[in-house]
Amino acid sequence: MASNLVDQFLILGADRVSNRGALIIPSQLAFDQLLILENYLKPRSLVYLVDANSALDTPLRHYLEKDDVTTLQFDQTTQAADLQKELQREINQNHLVIFVPGKSVTAPTPLTTIPSAVTKFLVETRVQVQALVVDRPHMSRASIEEDDPDPGPVFSFAEALERESANLPNFLERLMEANEAAFKRRRLLGKHLGYAALQGLMKHGSNVSLIDGSDKSETGFDRVLAASLALSKLIKKRTDKKRVAVILPPGRAGFVANTAVLLANKVPVNLNFTASKHAIDSSIEQADLDLFITADRFREKVSSFSWPADDKTLLIEKALPKLKWKIVFWLLVSKGISENKLAKMIGLPMVGGDEEAVLLFTSGSSGDPKGVILTHRNLLANINQFSSRLNLSRTDRVLGCLPLFHSFGCTVTTLFPLIEGYTTVTYPSPIDSSRLANLIEKHRVTLVLGTPTFLRGYLRKAKPEQFASVKLVVAGAEKLPPSMAESFQDKLGKEILEGYGLTETSPVSNVNIPDPTPDTDPNIPTIPAQRRGSVGQLLPGVAARITDPDTDMPLPLHQAGMIWLRGPNIFKGYLNQPEKSAEVLQGRWFKTGDIGRVDEDGFLYIEGRLSRFSKIGGEMVPHETVEAYLNNALRLTEDDERKLVVMGVPDQAKGETLVLLTTDHDLEFDALRKHLIGEGVPQLWVPRKSKIVEAIPMLASGKLDLKACQELASQA
Repeated sequence: MASNLVDQFLILGADRVSNRGALIIPSQLAFDQLLILENYLKPRSLVYLVDANSALDTPLRHYLEKDDVTTLQFDQTTQAADLQKELQREINQNHLVIFVPGKSVTAPTPLTTIPSAVTKFLVETRVQVQALVVDRPHMSRASIEEDDPDPGPVFSFAEALERESANLPNFLERLMEANEAAFKRRRLLGKHLGYAALQGLMKHGSNVSLIDGSDKSETGFDRVLAASLALSKLIKKRTDKKRVAVILPPGRAGFVANTAVLLANKVPVNLNFTASKHAIDSSIEQADLDLFITADRFREKVSSFSWPADDKTLLIEKALPKLKWKIVFWLLVSKGISENKLAKMIGLPMVGGDEEAVLLFTSGSSGDPKGVILTHRNLLANINQFSSRLNLSRTDRVLGCLPLFHSFGCTVTTLFPLIEGYTTVTYPSPIDSSRLANLIEKHRVTLVLGTPTFLRGYLRKAKPEQFASVKLVVAGAEKLPPSMAESFQDKLGKEILEGYGLTETSPVSNVNIPDPTPDTDPNIPTIPAQRRGSVGQLLPGVAARITDPDTDMPLPLHQAGMIWLRGPNIFKGYLNQPEKSAEVLQGRWFKTGDIGRVDEDGFLYIEGRLSRFSKIGGEMVPHETVEAYLNNALRLTEDDERKLVVMGVPDQAKGETLVLLTTDHDLEFDALRKHLIGEGVPQLWVPRKSKIVEAIPMLASGKLDLKACQELASQA
């Protein structure tokens, strides 16, 4: 891909600009950007295309009205065939036709500022079409970049669509790929994660704090930095290994331990202390660990864990008091020295890029844990991606109660507030909903994140007034049941906004956010930012494609199939498992294992995990849809814990058959089957067997333990 840097703007994909005529549709185009683009494309003949009903900024409108500027117009009465003839006439003369978007109301960092209906109309004129992403990195920079000079806009040309392939799904796919190409060039992504953490702690040290809800302590970020610096020196003395284990829940100790490991230029490995002994031992062996940071009280509490010998253990609450004077020293030093000098003083690189920064192990929900290598680029990209979309203010406060060994807890509720500078209220357990609700109220928390399983607890334990300060409630890691979202809105007055991601995507790839407030001018459209039932639009810099689950052949974005993602937040690969890495990574595309589709406005809909489908008689049967039918038939509410799950088991006649696992000892299974069939549920979708269990197996992350569920189903 060709690129040229000229006078503070960057052109990507310059070799894709058609030598013939074409219709260029930019994601946005302010007046100053239009002039840059026009100057760059000289001496090509340019024609501008405008929606006559759109509202334009005054300088832009005056420019397009000049005698020496050629402008075409259309409105809602224009037929696509008529516009096609007009455009084709210009294109046949080798003119580049550039559509000029009007004003619109958008949430931060949208993929495009053009309503999908307008884009669809333009694309369906069936002329050669080319998407152009106009990105302004300075408008969504990280807080640690606020003093950096404006690098100027990035113009990223997408691959052109010929007339035969010009349709909205193909256009969106190319637009997302051009957006990904622009985003991955951001300078932030080359930094070292530890250096970014140091910058964040120094920048916000006096104004932001860490509130530990378990011991009621409040520690300024400047003191978190000082303690982490002192501890990092001790870590370097205790091990020469590349990675260091952290076995702690969310809290001050967990924050300091992870930061100290990064400042020591080592890789933190937050181990899942709730996993099986086999899984833990496997993780320790794979990561080659010989130093384990924990706390004595926590070690006593989690007695089932196979704790390492004392010479391999660093008890943080005993180590820090011995470092008291060193902490004071680092506190004073950090107040009177620059970030660069402090980094050099402790031997911390400023550049990290594609080197391993954090190692997380998959939950093992469908097998043995795999080590997911997340690079400095991956994590800094993802923090910037969702930070730019959430658009929080400096006074916002984050609730940090998700396990540190879960990617959601590691990135979103630990590294994100650490680097971006948000006061964080921590608590070691995500299921103590009563205590968490009190902390939310007391400390005026504004951002609450969790899995639907964890959020469900608030329906029973929280009161509406305790959520009065909350601006955003975001759910991820598992599917959000619609009935639960409705209950949350009714009982607590807050809407749950669903997102999506995986450990391998660092983790967030999609999120719904509140729609912007519409303009009073009817000619200024509002671009939607949320859609119920979806997991939101792709974050900036993430591209998607859809393929056939059986053949991997490309499908239109709007057709359900296997979801593939690409972006700077996609992981490097699985630790020491090249074959498994190759199964899911093809080029820079990641095979998620989830089935879904993208609608005309770019919202992603997840229809299920491939492992949560059964192929019965040649038909793909989604387990989660069947579970929804069952919950409805049994009148189960989302206020309660999960009471059933559907699994597929081998069947000689049909390939697979469905088994219902349920905690209902009084269930009349035959009557339930007859009811479902009577309601029109296809017979192939109705479970053939059932098994009573004491509890539905769940992981500490709040997700189903699919491996344990499968074992129970096979016994039915």
